[in-house]
Amino acid sequence: MKRIIFALLAVLGLAGAAQAQKAILYAGYGGYTQMDACDMHDGGKVNTAWGAVTAGVNFQIAPKLQIGPSYTFSSSSYKHSDTNIYYHVIMLNGRYDYYRNSIVTLYGHLGVGVDISHISGDWGSENKGYFAIQASPLGADAAISRNASMFAELGFGAQGLLQVGFRLRL
Repeated sequence: MKRIIFALLAVLGLAGAAQAQKAILYAGYGGYTQMDACDMHDGGKVNTAWGAVTAGVNFQIAPKLQIGPSYTFSSSSYKHSDTNIYYHVIMLNGRYDYYRNSIVTLYGHLGVGVDISHISGDWGSENKGYFAIQASPLGADAAISRNASMFAELGFGAQGLLQVGFRLRL
């Protein structure tokens, strides 16, 4: 019982510390995702997805380290069929800044989570779960103003091979 209470207090303390930090909201688009590159549709022949849209929030927990959740959406369809696949990806992301000046920040980004693929067609629908990852060793954040920036990341995963977007520091 003591361990459970201690663990609960530790989690509440971490949550309170994260809330005290300022949030960094971001949204982006990435092309050629993990869902295209890997068999995340049970071997069926699918059309190439249009890419992925990602939205998330990060919290600065150390001067060079950010963590936070994200949601990514993508979709595709089976060739020669009316069956569609909708990919819903929920990940926990970490970002480490390894170079910074007044305008540009270079960083690495790693995210792990789950892809819930919703497959639907004339026959009905089903959900399947897959492991999702995003590894982007090269990311660049360019300041537009004090609180807004544009970013680009090169890597592999559920958020895309090349991802571009905007960040807003609250």
